[in-house]
Amino acid sequence: MSNPSSHAVTGAFGYSGKYIAHRLLAAGRPVLTLTNSTDRANEFGGQLPVYPFNFDRPNELARSLDGVEVLYNTYWVRFNHPLFRHADAVRNTLVLFDAAKRAGVRRIVHVSITNPAADSPLEYFSGKARLEQALIESGLSYAILRPTVLFGKEDILINNIAWMLRRFPVFGVFGDGSYRLQPIYVDDLAALAVAQGTGRADGIINAIGPETFTYRELAQIIGRLIGARRPVIGVPPALGYWVGRGVGALMGDVTITRAEIAGLMAGLLYVDAPAAGPTKLTDWIAAHADTLGRRYTSELARRKDRVAAYRSN
Repeated sequence: MSNPSSHAVTGAFGYSGKYIAHRLLAAGRPVLTLTNSTDRANEFGGQLPVYPFNFDRPNELARSLDGVEVLYNTYWVRFNHPLFRHADAVRNTLVLFDAAKRAGVRRIVHVSITNPAADSPLEYFSGKARLEQALIESGLSYAILRPTVLFGKEDILINNIAWMLRRFPVFGVFGDGSYRLQPIYVDDLAALAVAQGTGRADGIINAIGPETFTYRELAQIIGRLIGARRPVIGVPPALGYWVGRGVGALMGDVTITRAEIAGLMAGLLYVDAPAAGPTKLTDWIAAHADTLGRRYTSELARRKDRVAAYRSN
């Protein structure tokens, strides 16, 4: 098929993809989306042609990208689950890259993660490394963005930390909580992605925000800004995991995984690099203090319900 659209965004009805699509539309660019949630409620009012991923029908996937100049790829999974696995996400993304090349896509802007490594024991980071290498070797023009934690109205991590601070008398951090992270505002990431879509040079950018926190500091600052100060105590990682698993069972979700704890404590969400976005998490929390953490945000609910719009926190 032939599309009048010149830019394609994966998951425009989700989180980061939605912000990228909004910025492209605001710039007057025609946009389509590839998604597993073709019937999801959204705020685009029919402005976006919608195509299923069709990973199992790569020829159809390639046809849906016919005429597309730039592909913005945000597709991934956060953890392994019976419904989805990192290995599936890697395989599917490789199919997507190949389809893009066969369709004549000029450039791919790909969202990765800080500190990917092919030899990492953590599938999240090794899988991202494999995809980066495949894109680099594809012959396509590319920009690889490496964010750490995203924050915004549809956020999960920051919101759920606030939710726990509002409800429990103490907040536990894994170990001493001294490992660092550098959250970036989701719309700053979107602005960076769109800017990179207009470029030609290949490159890798550490997409980090302007503030660096230890995990302990992050919990303390969130508590202070939302008016829910709590003692922040160090707990053995195994105990923290089981508490998180209990919260997840209560909420019908996966709150934290052993792999995520290991990645945090290994410092994989920190890099020594200049900020790629201007928005400070502290300013954003202060502006949303009344609503942040009032409701729990479930990753699994979003995965299982492919019709409801992502809820804003």
